[in-house]
Amino acid sequence: MNYPKRILIVDDEPFNVELMEALVASFGHEPESAHDGFEALDKVNEKTDLILMDVMMPEMDGFEVTRRIREESDFRDVPIVMVTGLSSSKDRLRAVKVGANDFISKPVDRIELKVRIESLLKMKEAQDDIKRHKATLEETVQKRTASLQKALDELNQAQAQIFGAYLDTLHRLSIASEFKDEGTAEHIRRMSNYCAIIALHLGLPPREVELIHNASPMHDVGKIGIPDAIILKPDRLNADEWDTMQQHSIIGARILSGSSSELLQVGELIAMSHHEKWDGTGYPQGLAGKDIPLYGRICAVADVFDALTSRRPYKEAFSNEKAFTIMAESRGTHFDPEILDVFFKLKKEIIEIQKKYIEES
Repeated sequence: MNYPKRILIVDDEPFNVELMEALVASFGHEPESAHDGFEALDKVNEKTDLILMDVMMPEMDGFEVTRRIREESDFRDVPIVMVTGLSSSKDRLRAVKVGANDFISKPVDRIELKVRIESLLKMKEAQDDIKRHKATLEETVQKRTASLQKALDELNQAQAQIFGAYLDTLHRLSIASEFKDEGTAEHIRRMSNYCAIIALHLGLPPREVELIHNASPMHDVGKIGIPDAIILKPDRLNADEWDTMQQHSIIGARILSGSSSELLQVGELIAMSHHEKWDGTGYPQGLAGKDIPLYGRICAVADVFDALTSRRPYKEAFSNEKAFTIMAESRGTHFDPEILDVFFKLKKEIIEIQKKYIEES
């Protein structure tokens, strides 16, 4: 046991206080005195190791002082020994209820007092050790948690940077595929935003909306494999040239195939299916209706609208109204009717996207 301990003696009789102070000092501890309950409450603090509490005091007796001490969470573990001339079981039960740890009867026997005090001080010291150990553990846990959180934040930041670089690489690959006949990245920006807003209003989950937004720019990546003479031809393509041009869907799917990345898998799906038509007359597989992947059906609407309203080597840009009219005529033949209807309901938002990226081009 670490010595000395601070022991608070509470008694309204000066003689009793002096006697108890002398006894406590003889045990090698530091006595401190309070001459009534109010003074006792003022003097109890985190350095108090034990309290010797007289019961019979004016204004506030020992029971009440003990009860109030126990109401303070910081002092609930401070041992309290009731020093009393009362010996009835009723009085002792009351003392236990208010939080006393032990009793000693007046007149006080020195040996008995020492044994009671030393026993309770050992208990208090053990409790203090547990508290200190718990506090040390909590501090260690907090430090390690903070360190772990910092590491996780740094990891998340690194992953976000890697994913950002990944998206940027795919974006640049998509730009490269469009650069021959577009001369700008704005087509794929408009296209991806058209797809995202359509997907959102079709009720797709946010994760899928993000997927189609990031994957749709890869829809024409296969144009990398089409000769410039065909891509840049100012006139309409002949049958052989058209057959070659149609291969860009298959080439794009091959470029993106075999990846474990969900984003590239969706890109592959879109590259292969965005030229399929609702009535089965599209390419490259001639799929019809809902056999065409949903992402491909969404991208078909977005891609055709942007193609109609953009200049190409073989045509000038159509007005929005003319493009809407042409697309309406293909409802149920080229386009999924439900998706086209959602697209038309979003005309205002579509045109805002169009203006935004035309202005930035």
